Amino acid sequence: MKFMLIRRADSNTENGTLPSQSMLSAMADYNARMIQAGVLVSGNGLRPTSDGCLIHFDNGAPTIIPGPLSPASERIAGYSVLEAPSLKDAIEWAKQWPTMDADGKVTLELRRYFSLEDFEPGDGLEQHRHHARIPDAMNVYVGFPGTCREAMAFYADVTGGHLECLLTYAETPAAEHTPPALHDRIIHASLNLRGRRLMGADMATETYTAPQGVQVQLEYQDIDQAATTFARLADGGKIIMPFEATFWSSGFGMATDRFGIQWMINVASDNHCPLATEGDAP
Repeated sequence: MKFMLIRRADSNTENGTLPSQSMLSAMADYNARMIQAGVLVSGNGLRPTSDGCLIHFDNGAPTIIPGPLSPASERIAGYSVLEAPSLKDAIEWAKQWPTMDADGKVTLELRRYFSLEDFEPGDGLEQHRHHARIPDAMNVYVGFPGTCREAMAFYADVTGGHLECLLTYAETPAAEHTPPALHDRIIHASLNLRGRRLMGADMATETYTAPQGVQVQLEYQDIDQAATTFARLADGGKIIMPFEATFWSSGFGMATDRFGIQWMINVASDNHCPLATEGDAP
């Protein structure tokens, strides 16, 4: 189940008061725990309503009402999107909100997302089901020649992701059909990166083929973090394209790491297709 945990605004957030370093640290620790548990999908703080507006429609005609908007208690200062098994589980995570925020006087709102199964069948619903052909997730699965455990631990350290699974052949029914030499090898590994996953497994020597023509792409907002990630992945491997500014990004690089996996590290731009024009938009 997917939930939105909403942090209601107050006079401080509406005045644009930024959190202290200690509050930022507490929030980062809280988010890290949820990332480790595979709960946090995304989250962001919002600027004051003075930097936004309301768009009110009357008989279909829009009227723009500029901020600031009041009362503050009815506004949103930030939100987190959670993936949890039940409302009870989501509440337990909400109860762990950092107590130093606003001296412990914070109002949170927890709301569950609708799913298509909540609606009555009909033509309108079928239109949405047509869009549902887009997968809920797209993950990358890579093979290794016996180095999966070491590689995935390295990737977890580089990215800060949660290594949520390292399953050996011996721990599955496949063990009886697998040579004993493979029993301590990894049959399935999963690294959770904000709900997106890099997966992998060790392949038998005679069936392993080094990946070609495919790169794992990581995207960052922070150019310094992107450069650091690129340097660590390239260390002991081979740089295909140095990390530097390009016509589409302030920082981009390509490298093959020491495990034979190719990476693209990119600093996000507003336009994911830099050569596209407004007329090309769907």
